[in-house]
Amino acid sequence: MRFLVMVKGNKDYEAGAMPTEQELTEMGKFNDELVKAGVMLAGEGLQPSAKGARISYAGSKRTVRDGPFTEAKELVAGFWIWQVKSRAEALEWAKRIPFKEGDVEIRQIFESEDFGAEFTPELRKQEEQHRAAIAKNKQRTGR
Repeated sequence: MRFLVMVKGNKDYEAGAMPTEQELTEMGKFNDELVKAGVMLAGEGLQPSAKGARISYAGSKRTVRDGPFTEAKELVAGFWIWQVKSRAEALEWAKRIPFKEGDVEIRQIFESEDFGAEFTPELRKQEEQHRAAIAKNKQRTGR
């Protein structure tokens, strides 16, 4: 099972405050544990919403709104993608995140088998091709 773990923002994050050396050190140690356990697939911090945009869709119309956005506590400040055996395991890891305050949200990521018959063999093949191309691009570009 894969889970997206979203770190919620706050006013300091939205104001551009950077983590302290101690906070970065603690997070680095936690990430080391995740990597050694084979749990962490990805993890990144995000720039404040002032550097972002939102796109709204209504039929064929697209509306772009530049940040910053209100309600900092509802914004995502960073994320991990974890591979674990269960929701309970994801929660146990999340309880160990070295935050003094704040919130994270954990959401299970859909897997191919979750879509049932609507996810036809042709669509499954297309998905596999996408994943293979992404892996090849990573090797080629180093990103």
